[in-house]
Amino acid sequence: MNLLLDTHALLWWLADDPELSREARAAISAPQHIVYVSAASAWEISIKRAIGKLQAPDDLDTAMAASAFQELPITVAHALAAGQLPDKHSDPFDRMLVAQAMIESLTLVTRDERIASYQVPTIRA
Repeated sequence: MNLLLDTHALLWWLADDPELSREARAAISAPQHIVYVSAASAWEISIKRAIGKLQAPDDLDTAMAASAFQELPITVAHALAAGQLPDKHSDPFDRMLVAQAMIESLTLVTRDERIASYQVPTIRA
């Protein structure tokens, strides 16, 4: 199983936050799983840090590499799919993650219950 981390799941993992579920920790740390982080999450973190809404590592790319997480770029196909999703979720970053998970056949690690309304496999973060 290959995973895509929602932004909060990524931040909880990097901070070793006990908020992250045992199931998510086990899936993320399983050596047979490839764990991806979307460029959308890096973008969201960068924006929220800049306006003072979020504390996150300054060296996100280094922290991701230390956890052996893979970057998932945003493609035109991802963008088109995100725009065509039913309007069940208004957050553009989360819509992008859903589209990427669908196109790339990834399981999304998230606590966002609205994401579960899409046809994408999830693990509770």
